[in-house]
Amino acid sequence: MGKFGFSFSLNRLLGITGAKQSFARKTGVPTTRGGVERKLGNIIIKSLFGKK
Repeated sequence: MGKFGFSFSLNRLLGITGAKQSFARKTGVPTTRGGVERKLGNIIIKSLFGKK
């Protein structure tokens, strides 16, 4: 399907991508694994060393 500039995503068709994005914007909680790890790591570092 990569030819001719056409791509298809079942998640986008069902609205899952948009729902995850709006949830993340409203709550401030990332929905990707990397985002969650980054947020938790940042919280842990701030709690250990304090805010600067």
